[in-house]
Amino acid sequence: MQQPVVLRDLDQEGLSRLIFQTSLNATTLFAREGGPEKTYADQLKIDLSKDGQVIQDYVNQPLYLREHVSYEKSFLENYFPNDTYYLPASAREQLHYLGCTSEERRPAGTFAKDIFNRLLIDLSWASSQLEGNTYSRLDTGKLIAYGQAAEGKHHSETQMILNHKEAIEYLVYSDQDVGLNKKTIIDLHTLLSEMLLQGPAQSGVVRSFDVAIHGSVYAPQSMKFILEELLEQVIKTAIAISDPFEQSFFLMVHLSYLQPFGDVNKRVSRLAANIPLIQHNLCPLSFVDVPEKTYIEGLLGVYELNRVELLRDVYVWAYIRSCKQYVAVKNTLATYDPFEFKPELKDWREQVALLESSSTYD
Repeated sequence: MQQPVVLRDLDQEGLSRLIFQTSLNATTLFAREGGPEKTYADQLKIDLSKDGQVIQDYVNQPLYLREHVSYEKSFLENYFPNDTYYLPASAREQLHYLGCTSEERRPAGTFAKDIFNRLLIDLSWASSQLEGNTYSRLDTGKLIAYGQAAEGKHHSETQMILNHKEAIEYLVYSDQDVGLNKKTIIDLHTLLSEMLLQGPAQSGVVRSFDVAIHGSVYAPQSMKFILEELLEQVIKTAIAISDPFEQSFFLMVHLSYLQPFGDVNKRVSRLAANIPLIQHNLCPLSFVDVPEKTYIEGLLGVYELNRVELLRDVYVWAYIRSCKQYVAVKNTLATYDPFEFKPELKDWREQVALLESSSTYD
């Protein structure tokens, strides 16, 4: 696997500058470094569509007022690639306009490599936050860069972030056959679930037992052979979709809905949603600042109503947010990017020397 510039080769000032470069503004950075990131994100309001608001109102009712439902196979079977669309044409057009990085003709994954260190911290931190992780963004950077665990945090929170690091490195830099295939989805689960499940035998393995969704009246499918067939069908359908944003959102919807693994399904779905974007050199989706409550409400709409409008509102909002971070930053970088991996420099000492010689750190 080709390795990027190692974050631990940056000093504390360099790491802080890296985090600052990916912040939308100084106020946001201050709020995150101070600790109450979750509170800050939940203060952000996503403008919901009319249908999204209807779904939100429904899932915010008490459980006893919501109808108990089980996995509905027709939700998947009634999706016909390039005929059915979860994202309307206007939304897809907007996302393509915003996410275009002028890297289309370069090898797949070029843009993700260009912004890798930024993406590594942001996606590890934001995706973990959506699971209730309390690491700050700055502490996430220190953990990834130096292996320095934050004081007072449970070991599972630390492990969750380290697992994201491994999974993101796999998506961007693996020499293996990473793409829209079952192996990649299984590998993502293996990496994201390491040391977080009750037994190591559950990592990368389709479950054979029931799971319950906290705060929901939805009961996922539980038969292993059916789950395996449905997972294959989800991947086969995704492959047939021509638009990368529709592919991305479809994976996020159906991997979450299917719940093929014993745990860590949402994390798998969020990273899997980035596969088509990375492959097409589009701006990746970092999920930074996504309000956890609204995201969960969007998933509940999928689980209990088989409706995607609220989750779609979240997805589009989050992607626009990501574009503001990465495309704008990329366009304002100098011709020489000190964080870009230079494959011709084989020794890490050469990488550090190049970093130190950059005027960026003057």
